[in-house]
Amino acid sequence: MDRYEGFHEFVRARQQSLMRTAYLLTGNAHLAEDLLQTVLTRVASHWAKLAKGGNPEAYARRALVNQSISWRRRRHVELPGAELPELAESGQPHDEATVRRLALLQTLAQLTPKQRAVIVLRFYEDRSEHETARLMGVSLGTVKSQTNYALSKLRALTPQEVYR
Repeated sequence: MDRYEGFHEFVRARQQSLMRTAYLLTGNAHLAEDLLQTVLTRVASHWAKLAKGGNPEAYARRALVNQSISWRRRRHVELPGAELPELAESGQPHDEATVRRLALLQTLAQLTPKQRAVIVLRFYEDRSEHETARLMGVSLGTVKSQTNYALSKLRALTPQEVYR
C-alpha cells in the first residue's frame, strides 16, 4: 500500500478552501502559496497516521494558523496593507464595495498574528469559539479575549465610511 494513498485526492478536494484560509491569514497571494505548500508538505509527511484515524483537514488548518504565526514572529514578516488608490485603471473611482474591501484588508494587516487568526477562523470561516480554540491550540478564554481585542482594534482603525 502506498503511504500517500488518498493524499492527492485530499489536496484536490480541499486545496481551494485551504488556500483561501492561507490568503486570509497572510493577506498576500504569494505568501499564502508558500504557507500552503509548507503545510501540505507537513501533512504529507504525517499522511499515513492522518489517513488512518486523524482528521487531515483539521490538522492542515491548525498547521496553517500555527505556521503563519510562527513566520511572522520569527521573520518579522510585515503583511502588506492594501493601498487605496484614487482611481481605477479605467480612470473611474472605485466602487464602494472595493473601497470597503481594501480598507478592511489594510486594517487586518495591522492586527497581531493571533488576532488575525481568530478573526479569520471565527468570521470568515464561521467557526465556533470552541472550534477556533481547538484549531489554534489555545483556551476558550484566549479566543474570546483575542476576538474582543481584534474587533476593538478593527473598529478603531477602520475608516467610518466603511460602515455606511
